[in-house]
Amino acid sequence: MKPKLFDAHLHIIDSRFSLTPNNGYLPDEFNCSDYLQRMAPYQLLGGAIVSGSFQAFDQTYLVAALREMGPSFVGVTQLPPSATDEEVLSLHAAGVRAVRFNLKRGGSAEIDQLDRMAHRFYDLASWHVELYADSTDLPELFNTLNSLPVVSIDHLGLSRMGFPTLLQLAERGIRVKATGFGRVNFDVRVALQQLYAANPDSLMFGTDLPSTRAPRPYRDEDIALVGDVLGEEGIRKVLYENAIALYRPAQMPD
Repeated sequence: MKPKLFDAHLHIIDSRFSLTPNNGYLPDEFNCSDYLQRMAPYQLLGGAIVSGSFQAFDQTYLVAALREMGPSFVGVTQLPPSATDEEVLSLHAAGVRAVRFNLKRGGSAEIDQLDRMAHRFYDLASWHVELYADSTDLPELFNTLNSLPVVSIDHLGLSRMGFPTLLQLAERGIRVKATGFGRVNFDVRVALQQLYAANPDSLMFGTDLPSTRAPRPYRDEDIALVGDVLGEEGIRKVLYENAIALYRPAQMPD
């Protein structure tokens, strides 16, 4: 039987829409058809299409991707502080459910806008914040993140040095994406065990496809690792239940 998955972190790269070089980097094409073909081995319940640094504040690709992928998929976008209420509500109607701050690569709003934008978008559209940051930066953000309505942190925080802070945040209800296993510099098995023990509702698995700039891209063994470490209940929660509860897609497949 195909494993069930709500993919909490994926990128769509469609050459029909403009891309912005980030430190000289532009990704290869990875459109909706490419993604669905790659995910054929899974019972795909939906997913979160995440805007990357190379997409900056462009919304056209994301709206088009959400339309093509259907109402079981949601969007995580990047917006400038100048975004109007009307723009936010229009994106919400298209399926966007979160705003991303990319501290690692740029292309998003600056961190000094985090508190104001997080509260504004949550009050307006119930959007949460997603943070792409090295966990070594989390101690100085600790109080701010704890004060925000809902927060998710990408790629297990990336670094061993800041992992204790990430663990404390998870205990306090911050979500953590079990993504980018090839990006981190620590034992993923141990990290998954500790985070799940701290808060079984926190972890959400994502493929991170197409794994742009990752030292080691996603592989199917990454999903198998979750089952090996967390068991049957952990598989359900981490592979789809936790993410569906957070993202609230407009429709789920039968």
